[in-house]
This record gives sequence, C-alpha cells and structure tokens, in this order.
Amino acid sequence: MATTEMDIDDPASPPPTAAAPPTYETRTAAGAVAVRSIEGWIVLVTNVHEEASEEDLQDLFGDFGAIKNLHMNLDRRTGYVKVSHTSLPTRPTPSSKRGYVLVEYPTQREAKAAIEGANGKKLLDQTINVDYAFVRPPPKKGDNAGRGRGGGIQGGRGRKERSRSPEGKD
Repeated sequence: MATTEMDIDDPASPPPTAAAPPTYETRTAAGAVAVRSIEGWIVLVTNVHEEASEEDLQDLFGDFGAIKNLHMNLDRRTGYVKVSHTSLPTRPTPSSKRGYVLVEYPTQREAKAAIEGANGKKLLDQTINVDYAFVRPPPKKGDNAGRGRGGGIQGGRGRKERSRSPEGKD
C-alpha cells in the first residue's frame, strides 16, 4: 500500500470565544454548506461553451491555484464539451449549447479563490457559473439545527408520540 500525504485545510477563521460555537463552514451562493470530496475540493463550472478546450480551462483556473484534476465530459462524436440536454429546448440553438467541467483543487483556499475569481467571467464569449460541486443543503427552519444528529431507535427522523399504557387492568 502506498503512503501519500493528504493536504489539510486551515480553518476558515480562528476559533471564536466560548460564547459562540465555532463555524468553519464555507457556504455556496445558494446558502448550502460546501463539502470536501475524498481527495480535494471540487468546483463545478457550468455554462461552458462547447468549443472550450482543456487548455482554455487550465489557463483560466490555473491562476487560482494548483489544479489537482480537471474533468471535461466530451462528446465522442464531435469531440466538443458534452452539452447538458436537460436544460435544452427541443431544438438546440447555438446560445443554448452549454456544458460543464469539474475542477479539483487540493485546498479549500484555492477552490474558494477560483469560485470568487471566475464566477461570472466570460470564456469564449459565454459567461460561466462556478460553485462548489459537493454541498450539504442548509437546515430547514424548525429542524434541530446544531443539536446533533439524533440517534437512538428513531435514528433522528423525528419523535413519535408513544401510546398510553392501559390503566387499572387487573
């Protein structure tokens, strides 16, 4: 088995005083908590022009840190970036052809810099959107946010009222 070193991210900020619980969570634009993948921080780039090349993306995202991995889903027939068909109208128009790319950084600092620096920029005359690929959704109002995961027999899925025990049965 090979031994490899794992990059460990520094906390986003120093721990606060005892009055407030520490919050090291990085949030996405939608308010969800960004989550690290097994080997690094993966950034999802959407609205990528179909003719974008790996070199174009390396040039743009290499400015924000060391790219650990870059994945472009290519169409076998055309060799272009694969287009997401779920968001397309019945007949694709040139402006509706947009793909996605996954960029992996070893540290959260580099991924955050890429998101802040590249989101909304133009790549081949098309504005790209950049955000964390893996997120944990924000807690819903009324949930026991910050109170642990639950547990016990119910598994944290909510508590049921117990039926009353029969009284005075002889």
